[in-house]
Amino acid sequence: MAAGLLLAVACAAAAQAQPAGDASPLRFRNEAEEVRFHALTAELRCVMCQNQSLADSNAQIAQDMRREVLALMRQGRTDAEVKRFLVDRYGEFVLYRPEVGARTWLLWFGPGLVLLGGAGLVWHVVRRRAMAPAQDATGPGRRDGDDQGEQEW
Repeated sequence: MAAGLLLAVACAAAAQAQPAGDASPLRFRNEAEEVRFHALTAELRCVMCQNQSLADSNAQIAQDMRREVLALMRQGRTDAEVKRFLVDRYGEFVLYRPEVGARTWLLWFGPGLVLLGGAGLVWHVVRRRAMAPAQDATGPGRRDGDDQGEQEW
């Protein structure tokens, strides 16, 4: 009983220790800023949802990231600088289209390499089977003219 009460108090304290983000909608200075913001957040991935863009995600981290993007835009940073800031903080995963580089070449070219490897394997198997000698219709181990053991009447 005392352990349950202690756990409830600890959970309540933890909930108060992490303030919820500002849930109020973002306010844009003008339409150009809003268009740029939406275009930029559509190119960024939510680090929690993984398959949703930053613009589409309702996760708390996505709300925080959207506010960060808007703040960086208002500081006069370019789209590339905003993306670089988020990549430095969250890694290449935050980009839907990461740059081709030493760390991402497998991401870009891996599927093609797997497809080529599979096609090469299929070609090799088909070629090997086509080159194998065809089995005679009389069955394995028996040759035409091999009439030993048969008597003519």
